[in-house]
Amino acid sequence: MYASREDIGYDFGDDSKAGSKPIKPNPNIDGGWAWMIVLSSFLVHILIMGSQMALGILNMEWLEEFNQSRGLTAWVSSLSMGITLIVGPFIGLFISMCGCRKTAIIGGILNALGWILSAYASNVHYLFLTFGVTAGVGSGMVYLPAVVMVGQYFQKRRALAQGLSTTGTGFGAFLMTALLKYLCTEFGWRNAMFIQGAISLNLCVCGALMRPLSPKDVVSEKYVARSNSEDNRAKALSHSAETVKSNGVLSEEPEKKEEATNEEVLDSVQHIEIGGKSRSGRSMYGLRILKTVSQLTVTVRKGFAIWYSSYFGAASLFTNRVFVAFIIWALFAYSSFVIPFIHLPEIVKQYNLPSQNNIFPLTSIIAIVHIFGKVILGIISDLPCISTWNVFLMANFTLVTCILTLPLMQTYISLAVVCALIGFSSGYFSLMPVVTEDLVGTKHLANAYGIIICANGISALLGPPFAGWIYDITHKYDFSFYISGLLYMVGIIFLLIQPCIQKKQPREKSTEEAQV
Repeated sequence: MYASREDIGYDFGDDSKAGSKPIKPNPNIDGGWAWMIVLSSFLVHILIMGSQMALGILNMEWLEEFNQSRGLTAWVSSLSMGITLIVGPFIGLFISMCGCRKTAIIGGILNALGWILSAYASNVHYLFLTFGVTAGVGSGMVYLPAVVMVGQYFQKRRALAQGLSTTGTGFGAFLMTALLKYLCTEFGWRNAMFIQGAISLNLCVCGALMRPLSPKDVVSEKYVARSNSEDNRAKALSHSAETVKSNGVLSEEPEKKEEATNEEVLDSVQHIEIGGKSRSGRSMYGLRILKTVSQLTVTVRKGFAIWYSSYFGAASLFTNRVFVAFIIWALFAYSSFVIPFIHLPEIVKQYNLPSQNNIFPLTSIIAIVHIFGKVILGIISDLPCISTWNVFLMANFTLVTCILTLPLMQTYISLAVVCALIGFSSGYFSLMPVVTEDLVGTKHLANAYGIIICANGISALLGPPFAGWIYDITHKYDFSFYISGLLYMVGIIFLLIQPCIQKKQPREKSTEEAQV
């Protein structure tokens, strides 16, 4: 059930399996329809992530309409953004059962319904349910399939493809901010949300574009070698995959027996249906319902078995120590990126820089450079001589350094330089699906990346209130940056030490065997 070394896609120097089978590359892998998947994912990021980045416009309208505290009103936006990411593991269950296309279409309908129902809100608590929960869950059901499908359709240029698709967040932040501001001015915030709900139905179109690969194409992906050899990182990760395999793989025989039993049931239903043609139409209608229910039961059981084994089975994702370290890193990473957006206005005000900031806001510098950072880091990571893992770590080190040094900057130019570095280095977000796929393989990408974005969601939900709590105690924004930066550094250290431990273990084992 777990990814082999070939699944991970690294070059281990063992081409025995790959050489024994002639491979006919699918033209849709790294080309053809794959670029339509990138376009679909790009539009999803515009409509979902871009809209969430523009919720400040609606937040001001809600404050004026409902006369509630800023803290209570802000929870509407926080719930929507947090739930979008936190529901990741459960969306993985839907993907296992229904596939990415159906999950995304259902999510698009749910997201649009959340926007439309929110137009009739009578209080903030109503918005918690309609916009925070309903629209948030719908967003999560579209966002995860959009990322997973890009990973399935690309092998050689995965980092570039993910970088291009995720730039939709930056473009969406500008487009949706301008759109919501115009709609609220012309039609009022209620009609604006109703219109935005209608626009969100385009997520269903994006989901329809997510054409699943045939089983033959999925199998052939296992034997497609990536053009960039990442030997150093591969050696560190190879034992991780082998350890999981040695810890125990779910036996396929029970699954085959269950499938055979289910097929027998369906065949018997079909025979009954054929033999009973002379019977009344009512009984035939009942047999068709029974057949549909049986097929649905088989699909649900199979999907749940895959989802359950990924999290709790013998070959659980949590038996991969590097992946567990990746989860710990994700718990601290996202809040460190969000906190500068919260405290930058305070920094500008303290150093008397509002006039310069009004001309070109520091947050806009981060957003613009963030777009270029995703694409450039993706291009660099796809180079044959470059390791994606090393690019990912270098970007993290640059970002944590900027977070720790930002409070020391006292001029607009120095702050602008640091903000530009924050925007560029945070482009590593486009590498997260690539690194996740390298750790667990394409087959487990949906469930694994669901866990990662869930950790990011927890960080996004709790990080800003934690930073505000520190500010209330110390009355200084500096400590928010220092504490979040140190926690972020702890997560990076986990990423560094786990591959070393994995690499050291087989050496110790071989020494013990030699002594025996």
